[in-house]
Amino acid sequence: MSSTDTFRRRHLPHWDVPGATYFVTGCLEGSIPAKGLLDIRDYEAELARRPRPADMSESDWALRRWKLGFGRTEQWLDENPAVRHLANPVLARIVVNSLLFFAGTRYEVFAFVVMPSHFHWVFRPLESWVQTLGTDTQKRTPRERIMHSIKRFTGRQCNEQLNKQGSFWQQESYDHWVRDVDELERIIHYVEYNPVKAGLTSDAILWPFGSAKHRQDLGLAFGTPLPRP
Repeated sequence: MSSTDTFRRRHLPHWDVPGATYFVTGCLEGSIPAKGLLDIRDYEAELARRPRPADMSESDWALRRWKLGFGRTEQWLDENPAVRHLANPVLARIVVNSLLFFAGTRYEVFAFVVMPSHFHWVFRPLESWVQTLGTDTQKRTPRERIMHSIKRFTGRQCNEQLNKQGSFWQQESYDHWVRDVDELERIIHYVEYNPVKAGLTSDAILWPFGSAKHRQDLGLAFGTPLPRP
């Protein structure tokens, strides 16, 4: 960890690394049922009790535990979500358009998918935009500013469509900073094939709310940053 990296913990751990690409997951408020939250908590406690493998460093073991815990969360989101507002294509499109709105100006977008209960997003804040923030980054990191803006705007728009009030998104998001190009490629595949894995479609390019179709429609190569529509 360098002197410029930032680690914050509320209920979930959050890393912020200058120049990093982030893999984030935003979940609908109430999307994981109480039974699921208990299962995830118990599983993470069991992971914490496991001894670190002798051939793995502390940081690698912490990352491995995070991935296992996130996988358990993803299983509940895909198979047993308690809330599925984003199954509504109008709401899903609001989220897609928002994720891409500042592509190329505030951040680069490498992948995204909007699922019935959550979204996955892979993006990198642009240094040219980060520099305009000045000392504001001491209060809220670039990643936090981007996620706050996305969730505030889409939450308001989607609540209007649903004629409801209150929290639309879970307050905290799951986030992970991408270590290298190989990991980035694996995460992009993971994100784009989420609807296939969840049984929502037979092919990622058929899912209308994901970057696989968006990239194919634009004729872009895998891994190329996606433009704003």
